[in-house]
Amino acid sequence: MAVLAIDQGTSATKALVVGDNGTVLGLAEVPVEVRAAADGGVELSPDDLWASVVAAGSRALESAGRPALTAIGLANQGETVMAWDRRTGRPDGPAMVWQDRRSSVVCDRLAAHGPRLAALTGLELDPYFVAPKIAWLRERVDPSLTITTTDTWLLNRLCGAFVTDVATAGRSLLLDLDTGHWSDEACAVFGIDPASLPRVVANAAPLGGCTVFGGSVPVTGACVDQQAALFAEACHSAGEAKCTYGTGAFMLACTGTAPVRSANGLVGCPAWDVGDGLRWCLDGQVYTVGAAVSWLMEIGVMTEPADLDRLGGGVADAGGVTFVPALAGLAAPYWKPQAKAAFTGMSLGTERGHLVRAAIDGIAAQVALLAAAAGRDLG
Repeated sequence: MAVLAIDQGTSATKALVVGDNGTVLGLAEVPVEVRAAADGGVELSPDDLWASVVAAGSRALESAGRPALTAIGLANQGETVMAWDRRTGRPDGPAMVWQDRRSSVVCDRLAAHGPRLAALTGLELDPYFVAPKIAWLRERVDPSLTITTTDTWLLNRLCGAFVTDVATAGRSLLLDLDTGHWSDEACAVFGIDPASLPRVVANAAPLGGCTVFGGSVPVTGACVDQQAALFAEACHSAGEAKCTYGTGAFMLACTGTAPVRSANGLVGCPAWDVGDGLRWCLDGQVYTVGAAVSWLMEIGVMTEPADLDRLGGGVADAGGVTFVPALAGLAAPYWKPQAKAAFTGMSLGTERGHLVRAAIDGIAAQVALLAAAAGRDLG
């Protein structure tokens, strides 16, 4: 038995071929270019996204010796949306990445609905989530086009399904947190017809056959990346938590068989359903972590990621410098999408090492804050 696992992330698509004893038989990674603009827009090309999925999967299979596949699974970035034509499968324009802030105007317009949406969906009314992006994009594209998260489009191209998994749907501001079904009330707030949305499926459901990588292989697994990581790190019981670091940092804590609506600035959402009923989690985010490292390199503070150790570890402390890593706004527990990043406390004695160390400290402080909030919510 061999399974092709594809992780379509923000800055890269990774693919693994895994044998029946858990051995990794082959792996590959293909970068994805993300473009940021001064107006808060963060975009990527859907065509490049698809090409990266095909290339990463094909290369991983090649490095594994092209074994016969039993199944294919997809993990995806959860809040990135795009417009596309369901008849042809063709995308229309760039995808709006989860870091995109332009739908803040939608959130401002609907601010009075925030408390009710939080009660219904477990989420904050914030441009990070899906529905504000759909509403913003809907005002700017042809009404005949479908607007979904990227997983729905990728799965449609892989196996013809028009679906999204329950964990990804839980990032939309449109899903009833208690039932795992689309909420008519939440959809009405954003002017979205529930009938236009993909079918919500469990995370281990058979979705269709894929011929992209040779033969016809069933696609039988789909999950948003962070909940997939929570499951993979074996955080299956209430109170078990993980924090994974990539483009951003995401601290998730399992709440078990019952949803929790945070009283400390986190969000509650479905974690997974693998056939034994829905499980839930609490979620907190630091939007720019790997993205902050890339930014430090782009502006010349660092030349390579190894400078985190060389420069940041070459000073005793941050020398009084503080960094707020709000390069794409602040998420939990603040929910300030318009917040900006800042270095403060600099002097004529400030060195590059102090700036790097302050960046590391600032990210770590936010993660610690999220962990403390989860601890309070879970007792």
